[in-house]
Amino acid sequence: MKRGGLLLLVLPSVVYLLVMFVYPFAYGVFLSLHPAKGAAGASLANYLAFFGDPWQLRTIAVTASLAVPNTIVTVVLALTVAYAMRRGIWAERTITALLVLPIALGTVLVAEGINGFYGPKGWLNQGLQAAGLGDPPRLTHNYTGVMIALFVQHFPFCFLMLLGYISGIDPALEASARVLGARPWVVFRRVMWPLIAPGAAIAFALVFVMNFGVFPSAVLVGQPAGATRTIAIAAYQQAFEHYDMSMASAIAVVMGLCQLLGLAIVVGLRGRLAATGVATVGAGKR
Repeated sequence: MKRGGLLLLVLPSVVYLLVMFVYPFAYGVFLSLHPAKGAAGASLANYLAFFGDPWQLRTIAVTASLAVPNTIVTVVLALTVAYAMRRGIWAERTITALLVLPIALGTVLVAEGINGFYGPKGWLNQGLQAAGLGDPPRLTHNYTGVMIALFVQHFPFCFLMLLGYISGIDPALEASARVLGARPWVVFRRVMWPLIAPGAAIAFALVFVMNFGVFPSAVLVGQPAGATRTIAIAAYQQAFEHYDMSMASAIAVVMGLCQLLGLAIVVGLRGRLAATGVATVGAGKR
């Protein structure tokens, strides 16, 4: 293919990337550096105001306290289930369909379902009260409710990604280790995990980014004015309650930088594993 033809094929993707991602991000950074109230010209006033306000700064810790543990739990459980289903099990299609069903429901329906099942007047609480087990714990409109919602939303995505990755590993490697007398745990730790680690790192990074940007779940099943006031909620309030798009853009940029920091840590650990020979991307794949 000639160079001109290759450029024509790449051009639509480049234009789409510039219009949908690069321009909005650059414009957001520009707005964040031009406060709605203040001196003319570029200024770091919005960022100084954000980091100087404990109520606003707290949103980073709140968001991280939701995103990090939920990401760990989601990836570990998804990896466990995917690993168990790697060679097929009874009723595999039915089980897979049930596990990925929340993807089709959407965030709002999942949140409403959680409120209807785990809420104060939900089926679970009514069943526990009918059984005479006393007052059930509160599982919605708090930190726990948001954790449940995030897990239900992101587990199917993580499970499908890891299942596809693990299923692509050559089964002959595992069979050879078993023939040589390796026990299941040794097979996983010495043979399978080094091949799974790159895929698990990618899944962890993507789930972390989605969790850190939590907004609807924190509002619908959390306490948006209290325990689950995330950084995304802070940006929304500045934009649509205080009508300060400049400050909202600054908060959004801070959120993006936090997500990039998380990605950098995960990618760094993944690269370190690959560099030491513990994990090799694509090794053993069919």
